[in-house]
Amino acid sequence: MIGYFSDLIIVSLLILSLTSLLGVLLNSLGIKFFGGKKKSEFVDQSAFMQTGWKNVGGKKK
Repeated sequence: MIGYFSDLIIVSLLILSLTSLLGVLLNSLGIKFFGGKKKSEFVDQSAFMQTGWKNVGGKKK
């Protein structure tokens, strides 16, 4: 019975990890190949909003 539950846990962890890994991989591939002109829409909007902000933290040069 312990063997059954350990197999069940191992298989469920494999299924969950493969599902999450494939989701991330396919999302990045979809953006890369099917993103078109809006690939960096959110990055560009974030950079636009942050223009003129002061840098906080880190070492001064």
